[in-house]
Amino acid sequence: MKTYSTREAAKLLGVSLMTLHRHVVAKKIAVPPVQNIGGTRFRSWTARDVERVRKQLLRIKDGRRRRK
Repeated sequence: MKTYSTREAAKLLGVSLMTLHRHVVAKKIAVPPVQNIGGTRFRSWTARDVERVRKQLLRIKDGRRRRK
């Protein structure tokens, strides 16, 4: 099973790494658990995780205000 880094997952989702990180911190999306390997912490995304987040991103409003 192929896994992706958070940077690769953001690229597949069509958002920037910072945007994905902001959604993770705000707990707006469900993310895979953090793994500790060799003292390094990272998330390993599967294709199923990416598709689940893609569906969740469609429901999140962009937060921009529109001028009238």
